[in-house]
Amino acid sequence: MPYESDDYLSRHFQTSDIDLTSKVEELTALVTPPNSPNLPLYREMITTVIRMAQADRNRWDAKIMLQTLREMEHAFSALEQFKRRRKVTVFGSARTPPSHPVYALACELGATLARYDLMVITGAGGGIMAAAHEGAGLENSLGFNITLPFEQGANATVQGSGNLLSFHFFFLRKLFFVKEADALVLCPGGFGTLDEALEVLTLIQTGKSPLVPVVLLDQPGGSFWKDALAFIEQQLQGNGYILPSDMNLMRLVYSADEAAEEIAQFYRNFHSSRWLKDRFVIRLNHRLSEATMRQLNRDFIGLCKNGDFQQQPYCESEQDEPELAPLTRLAFVFNGRDHGRLRELLNLINQPQHWATPPG
Repeated sequence: MPYESDDYLSRHFQTSDIDLTSKVEELTALVTPPNSPNLPLYREMITTVIRMAQADRNRWDAKIMLQTLREMEHAFSALEQFKRRRKVTVFGSARTPPSHPVYALACELGATLARYDLMVITGAGGGIMAAAHEGAGLENSLGFNITLPFEQGANATVQGSGNLLSFHFFFLRKLFFVKEADALVLCPGGFGTLDEALEVLTLIQTGKSPLVPVVLLDQPGGSFWKDALAFIEQQLQGNGYILPSDMNLMRLVYSADEAAEEIAQFYRNFHSSRWLKDRFVIRLNHRLSEATMRQLNRDFIGLCKNGDFQQQPYCESEQDEPELAPLTRLAFVFNGRDHGRLRELLNLINQPQHWATPPG
């Protein structure tokens, strides 16, 4: 649905004898904490619901909107307690039996990620999901279950705990799988696993989701992801359907230690990123050396729509995240297209020899 500006909403309200705009202003001011930067967003949310009420749409549309808002608000509230911890979403087949080598590998993965202080998110079911949670333990596990007409039980690790969320809509559950993930690990699986893998890669490739590590994990000697990558390289890259650099968005590994190290390496210097108007800002744990800045402006200048790479301090535009003020910013006008090439840049700046003060 195309975005409609506040001006349009105001004009829409003016067709009524009631001054709805002032009512919305009054209500948002009444319930929103003073000086909240989210006040304009809450105002638009309420305005959108009022527009729907004025149109008096069919009951099914209204119930979808109600259920969506309820589920999202509940999930935001439940996940607030975990927001300071990095999380890894693990996908894989629910049909993988405990006797399978990949089940043991997923269990080892969960335990390894927990040692790195990473929480493990899964769909809370059996198979790979149960194995990853079993290895991680309850304190390091989050389960996003789906409510179905037939019995859908959660695995023993998260069942009945505050670390389990249930969703009515698949699309909301999938949203939170990606939204909460600082990395994703995909084990062998069926249609659902492949769906998640391709959707995540599409979201990252198109810039609809932040760039995070996507790790393909298989047992030593396994060919599941090896064959999948061969198909992608031959058919997708070979026919020009994806850029060669898009292959950088994922990495195949054969052990839990490799998977965890790939994730840890990604966050060695890179902290997070965001858009500030037309500039893409990468927050860094360590300032880059002048030699590295020259290298970026020589080897990666194609990522810039115009101008070049610049390091800068925290600015007033980021007042909504004051806790990140000490971090250095690498800012540039990103072309918004070459995310695989952007991953190459992150791999470079995560290497200690490119920092202004390398660790001793």
